[in-house]
Parts: sequence; structure tokens; C-alpha cells
Amino acid sequence: MRATQAVRSAQPGGHGYMGWWGNFGGPKQRWVIQYGISPYRVKPMKGAFKHWATNGFKRTALQAPYFVVPFAAAYAIIQWADHDNHIRNSKQGILEGKHP
Repeated sequence: MRATQAVRSAQPGGHGYMGWWGNFGGPKQRWVIQYGISPYRVKPMKGAFKHWATNGFKRTALQAPYFVVPFAAAYAIIQWADHDNHIRNSKQGILEGKHP
């Protein structure tokens, strides 16, 4: 059986010790730039609930017509249909000719 191409390729092997992490024996690095982490990245939810009391209520109140009106209309239609169904399927509804 023949060895595959990957086995015969020039992949680096475990034949030499390169050193521990950060100490690979290369030239000393120059012009190393260090970066810090923003405090907003460290604590992204800082003050979220405290500020929601004012700004969140205002934003919710501005969006309320877009979700309250459709839900109220749907609730009213379902209540009407349920009441109408009870009337149509009762003795009184049948006597009044509302039963199909």
C-alpha cells in the first residue's frame, strides 16, 4: 500500500524543541503595541436597567400603538366570535333562527 501525498509532504514534524510559549528563540521584538479593552466591552450591561426606567418607558410608549391596537382588535374579534358562537348554538339562538 502506498503512503498518501500528505504523509510524504514536507510537513513540520516533532523533531526539534522550539521552546515554551512566548519563548521560541527568535529575535527580540521591537515596536510592540499594546491595546486595552474598553470598559463598555468589559461591562456591556452596566447601567442598562437604571437607564431603562426613563428612556425605555418612553420608547415603549412610542411603540405602543403599533402593538396594542392590533392585539386589542384581535381580542375584541375573538370575544365577539366566541359570544356569537354561544348564542348561535344555544336553544335561544336556534329559536331565533340564528343557527345555520
